[in-house]
Amino acid sequence: MPSSPLLLSLSDIAGLARVQRPVVSTWRRRHHDFPSPMAENDSRAWFDGHAVADWLTSTGLGNTPADEIGPELVAHGLVRVAEGVGAQRLVSVLGALLCLQYMDEKPLTDTTKDALLTRAEHMDPDDEFFLRELSADPGLSARLAPLAEDLVEAAYTPGGAHEHLMRQRHRLGLADPESGSLAPELRRLIVQVADPHERASANDTLTVADPHALYGDLLHDMVCALDDPADSRTLAAERRPDLARLTRRRLLLAGVPELDLDVQEGTELEEGIADPDLVVTLLPYQAGESRSQARVLEEIEAIGDLLGPGCTAVVIGPADALVGALDTREAQIRSRLIRSKLVESVTTLPGGADPSRPGYECAMWTLRRGQVANTEGRVLVNDISARPLDDQVMRTLAEDILLWRAEGHHLGGHDPRYGMSVTIKDLEDRFGESLVPPGPPVSRLLSQAVRDRPALIAEAETRLAEADNRARAHTESAGPLRGGLLRRVGPAPERVTVNTLIRQDRLVPVKGHRIADEHIDPAGQLDLIGPDEVLGRSQRGDRRIDRLVLAAEYQHAALTEPGDVVYTTATGFGVMVDHEGASVVCYPARVLRVNRKARRALTPRVLALLLEGAVSTNKPTGSVRAPRGIGEISLPDLNPKEVERLDTFLAESDRKRALLDAQYTELDTIRRLSAAGFGDGTLAVPTD
Repeated sequence: MPSSPLLLSLSDIAGLARVQRPVVSTWRRRHHDFPSPMAENDSRAWFDGHAVADWLTSTGLGNTPADEIGPELVAHGLVRVAEGVGAQRLVSVLGALLCLQYMDEKPLTDTTKDALLTRAEHMDPDDEFFLRELSADPGLSARLAPLAEDLVEAAYTPGGAHEHLMRQRHRLGLADPESGSLAPELRRLIVQVADPHERASANDTLTVADPHALYGDLLHDMVCALDDPADSRTLAAERRPDLARLTRRRLLLAGVPELDLDVQEGTELEEGIADPDLVVTLLPYQAGESRSQARVLEEIEAIGDLLGPGCTAVVIGPADALVGALDTREAQIRSRLIRSKLVESVTTLPGGADPSRPGYECAMWTLRRGQVANTEGRVLVNDISARPLDDQVMRTLAEDILLWRAEGHHLGGHDPRYGMSVTIKDLEDRFGESLVPPGPPVSRLLSQAVRDRPALIAEAETRLAEADNRARAHTESAGPLRGGLLRRVGPAPERVTVNTLIRQDRLVPVKGHRIADEHIDPAGQLDLIGPDEVLGRSQRGDRRIDRLVLAAEYQHAALTEPGDVVYTTATGFGVMVDHEGASVVCYPARVLRVNRKARRALTPRVLALLLEGAVSTNKPTGSVRAPRGIGEISLPDLNPKEVERLDTFLAESDRKRALLDAQYTELDTIRRLSAAGFGDGTLAVPTD
């Protein structure tokens, strides 16, 4: 293992700079100021990460933005150290160092191992948080102290640094068959459904519990959703001592007061601090061949026993037990739970709830003791298993559950979008069957559509008016679109091929990535841009990939940068500007990246316009054939002032187009709803 936590190999440097490995060797050969190796072993050279980061920042080489080089350096350093000391040991010791710095508010650098141990014994004499981890190997603790300081510098606070560790835990290899994790989207949904902020606002404080804490993800999410995490108390239990201590440190670093924090090693909560207002938990994972559905349901019964009047629980567990068809014994337990009038809602979730177990299907139950009168004898049953867990679905589902919690079922009330209010009697009549929303009769669907159409049209008309007002306001402030474009007088600009622009370092070509079909996930966080998106055959955002899958399966895949020009020549020529960035370009689509620091630099909008205008008419000089590739296309070499003026005109044109598109969208909605309503005779034009 390298002697420094932040030593990087040539492959690490390539990953840090987001370039291919041979590029780094070229840098070493051509740039005399490239950092020299700090160590060499097993035919590998190791470089000081800080020196490499400074060199990349000063030269501007590589594809990593300057403000991301520091955090990425720390991440690469963590991976390298984890390979030597083990992920669990690394995270435990770094977390302990961060917790020590948080408690005594003193720097960790320039501290001997004896002094570090003395500080730990003084601040944690009862070994609640970090004494055990730091005293197990004082030499390692002292060696990792500078890395802990780097983490704090990159994240600004010890708590932020620890969360960086938690986000990197899969990348570091901190995973085993017994531990699990929830997708970030599902964690956000749980926060919305649990609504900790509202509960804390009503009581001034929030007591939240998790009887199966694991890494403390859900507890951390709940307390961080408050205006001040210090207004919370936390109760937790975790049978693995190492994870219990990690959760304890994590909550302390999040801002939970030490006296209001209780994490037990085991399976029983200590309720001496306070009764929980809110319980959130992910039931422990059991492999399918040994999973006991009865045990899962008994766990939920135990969680229900924790709830006092008006208190809520959100539970994630295996779908086969919570919503699947059951044998008689298990069905009796689930029936008993439903008859207890604690079950508020049941939701079948989409796949991928646990990214580390793609085949593990999950469901969500919410429990509440003392529901509103209008929920008497009813359960809200939802199913979003066939929908992507995007912001729209999460917001809508959470709104359905929160309105059900506040209002219950009554005529003229809110109609759930992803489920139905089902009577307990109906569920009992379907004893042992799957808990999914029963299909409503066609008459109900028609009546709901009839009732909703006028309201939906009115909402679209309101949005249309707002879009029209925004367009008018923009026109009033910016004036009409006036490019002042004229017929060119005098000689035409010299022409230059795309290949020449690349050789002059004015453009940087970037290859697309081959993404396997099985890794395309509509619920992912990163957009995929391929020929269909560039040519307008598909909407951007229809195809996505999970960030963790990308990191695990495509280690060298680089995301687009804002302003990248994506093009394709596979089934026709198309070009688009990725103004937002942070997307993945799919082969055979490729990228031309404008070097804004180059002499006579282009802009992305101008480059895209010139390519669009030139591709259908350009031919190589002296030839009668069409260009074989984009490199042979010749473009007018506009002077910088002309590029600047043209870019300003194109930017204003894009703004106008976006404002018009917003109006077209609402007009299309109004026309579609009107066509359906007049087509079935359920809409009419008002009479005077």
